[in-house]
Amino acid sequence: MSYVYVEFKIKIMVIAKTALFNENLQVKASLFKALAHPARLQILQFLAETKTCISGDISEELPLGRTTVNQHLKELKNAGLIQGQVDGVKTNYCLDYAKIEEMKDLLSSFLNEFETPDNFCCK
Repeated sequence: MSYVYVEFKIKIMVIAKTALFNENLQVKASLFKALAHPARLQILQFLAETKTCISGDISEELPLGRTTVNQHLKELKNAGLIQGQVDGVKTNYCLDYAKIEEMKDLLSSFLNEFETPDNFCCK
């Protein structure tokens, strides 16, 4: 007895589950995701405290290796929270203050949606 194998090609449309939510929530989730790691928060704090662009190895300021820090910098840059300008062999990293203000407004408006009712009790 012999078998014949036939390959079927089927086009399947894959939709990310995030696409099921409105664009406003997707933007917030993407931004909040960028904040969802302590290393990224520390990088943002470090850049905010220095009040200047940093040229050099930020990994010296964190308890992580250079490769890991670079991955976190990439996530922050993709979220638009920091800018990275290549200058020769170094990259200068700065906070993107316009995006930081946008993030503050988004976070504030999101949290303001959760008002605790008077005499609230959950039992």
